[in-house]
Amino acid sequence: MMRLWGRKNSINVQKVLWCLAELGLEEGVDFERIDAGLQFGKNRTPEFLTLNPNGTVPTLEDGDIVLWESNTIMRYLSQQYDQKKRFSTDIASKFGSEKWLDWQLSTLWPSLRIVFLGLTRTPEDQRDYVLIKKLYQDTNQCLTLLDQNLANQKYCSGNTFQIGDIALALCVHRWLLLNTFFPERTGDRKQLANIDAWMERLYAQTQFTVVADKELNIVN
Repeated sequence: MMRLWGRKNSINVQKVLWCLAELGLEEGVDFERIDAGLQFGKNRTPEFLTLNPNGTVPTLEDGDIVLWESNTIMRYLSQQYDQKKRFSTDIASKFGSEKWLDWQLSTLWPSLRIVFLGLTRTPEDQRDYVLIKKLYQDTNQCLTLLDQNLANQKYCSGNTFQIGDIALALCVHRWLLLNTFFPERTGDRKQLANIDAWMERLYAQTQFTVVADKELNIVN
């Protein structure tokens, strides 16, 4: 049985759990999940560091294969376990998704992560609210690119759902929650109608609700 190390409230673990759900794989049946990281510890033990010397979650064990990095784990799972063809293998759709997976890591998440950590984990007297607002507003502008991409298609890489949508949507979900819970600290959230419609499709037509947090009692 596969083993997934990571707590459910990590955005990167949520990517993998959502992907597994799309593939019809169930926790306790098809894979074992072990809480690890932050309050659960375990990610600095010799056993874990042998698997992942970075000491980060998620980490996936599947037989002799051990993987870390959430986007890589999703790539592996979608290639190895997509028996029902949940994710299109059309080359244009596949590599359109790959493009957005890289963009999520390199462009979207770095600024938004600082906002998230600043408002949820940094002690009040150490928070740089000027920087937090600036980076949230930078994220507003960044997401304009995604909104434009969604103007004439249903998903990030065309009209079929891909793993790129998973990585992007979890970031957008946190962007929305941050503004809901800290509107005075983030400033206005840019109204992006195409992203709003895309998120509604994901809630209605995918397994997004398996991992979507309702509150900001989440830590990365």
